Amino acid sequence: MFSESMSVRENVSKQETLIGRRVYLRPFERDDLPYIQKWSNDAELRRLIGEVAPMSRAETEKWYKAMLADRDRMWFVIVLKRGDRVIGEAGFLRMFRPWRNTDMTIIIGEKDAWGKGYGTETGHLLLDHAFRRLGFHKISVGAVGFNKRALKFWESLGFKKEGVERDEYYYDNEYSDGVMMSILEDEYRELYKAH
Repeated sequence: MFSESMSVRENVSKQETLIGRRVYLRPFERDDLPYIQKWSNDAELRRLIGEVAPMSRAETEKWYKAMLADRDRMWFVIVLKRGDRVIGEAGFLRMFRPWRNTDMTIIIGEKDAWGKGYGTETGHLLLDHAFRRLGFHKISVGAVGFNKRALKFWESLGFKKEGVERDEYYYDNEYSDGVMMSILEDEYRELYKAH
């Protein structure tokens, strides 16, 4: 395999911008907080991603400060190249360097950008960065069980179902399962070796 990926790079705090064909992912900045607040106040979006409550401006500031202090998180905003419009957020959290594992998330917050392939392009950028640049071995995601679109999306990127957390999520007086999925570096390399 790639010898440089045998250990997770420690310089992950110096985030770079990841550039794709139609989107780029740039490091999250304080000026992006209104987007987080807007998306967290969208009940439909909250339901689909497993968030339980909206956030005030003060709460988004608190979240931002915690994110900056968290060495095990790397956060980006998803920006359309055409018009430099922010459409979502994505990143890595719970990065555990000794085991070379991390969790990943992608949220397309702007509904008019849904279903256009921006999430898929973002996923490819993040997977490439995590496996080829940062040296991770395993990337995990969690999805709300009723969100069939999200489950299909993660599978399309190569993630495999690992298990179900029964009644993991409670929203609008109803319990739903959580679905855990992951992709390993050798699976990624096999899927994307032609790229």
